[in-house]
Amino acid sequence: MIVIHTGAAEIGSAGESLDRHVLKPGERIPADALWIDLIEPTRAEDKLVEEHLGIEIPTREEMADIEPSEILYRENNALYMTARVLCSSEADRPQLLDVSFILTDKALVTVRYGEPRSFAMFMSRAVKPGGCRHQPQAVLDGLIETVIDRAAEILATIGKRIDYVSREIFETERKKARQTQVFRAALRSIGRKGDVISNVRESMVSVERMLLFLSAAMPRPQRTHGFQAEWRTALRDVQSIEEHATFLSTKVQFLLDATLGLVTIEQNDIIKLFSVMSVIFLPPTLLASVYGMNFELMPELQWKLGYPFAVLLMVLAAVLPYVIFRWKRWL
Repeated sequence: MIVIHTGAAEIGSAGESLDRHVLKPGERIPADALWIDLIEPTRAEDKLVEEHLGIEIPTREEMADIEPSEILYRENNALYMTARVLCSSEADRPQLLDVSFILTDKALVTVRYGEPRSFAMFMSRAVKPGGCRHQPQAVLDGLIETVIDRAAEILATIGKRIDYVSREIFETERKKARQTQVFRAALRSIGRKGDVISNVRESMVSVERMLLFLSAAMPRPQRTHGFQAEWRTALRDVQSIEEHATFLSTKVQFLLDATLGLVTIEQNDIIKLFSVMSVIFLPPTLLASVYGMNFELMPELQWKLGYPFAVLLMVLAAVLPYVIFRWKRWL
């Protein structure tokens, strides 16, 4: 599918916005197209854009097999950039989507095989008055800012959920049965949040590389239009998000270690209980074994109170270790 965005001036307003139009089969691309968004394009749609702009559009296979040295490059007066954008961040399995940005003098072309929420957020902003200037570089700048804003929003949400998980883990008033369930759920939740944080950080690293490439590759006349300063600001935002992601990763690792430590303590308590029970019942077992021997010369066998005497000895042998353990505060 080809989505065309052209410049539109609002009546009675100095603000600039974009008009959105889905290109129909057989329809030509308008000459004033500022942003050509290719969503899961066919080869015919790729060729249509190539003929319009005189550039090459990478296929899905080429995007998947792209080498690190070919992520950012210039060809035919166009800048080719590939960034990884977080997609399906609310799902159980968030994924990173490779998105190609091709910046030319006439238009910006984006090639993607998914629906990142950041693109929908930018479209809703760009159609409003003052949402986007009528320049391909402005569209690219707006997309990058939205991707960064979306990453910051995801990290903020993850931070709140991590705080909730932390309260659940360190809650003291909890039954043993529920405590085990909470620990299991916490471990799964911590693992998923760690994956999302890792994906956000990887996405921001790719965006950072793209911003550095833009700052170095942009011709000098275009640097005076304010894009250089805007990209530097975006670069600082990316770096702050990376620091925040590092902080959250450290917190996730701490919660993971704490949860495993609490699980280990719970297991040790169970093992200690079995050990204490074994020690308590060992002396009575020894006495029962002694009086269970079939020897004729055992005086206690002839006593009328021999049986109560043996039972009393076994009870005392069981109670005495328990009292000693309580006195030593081992229980």
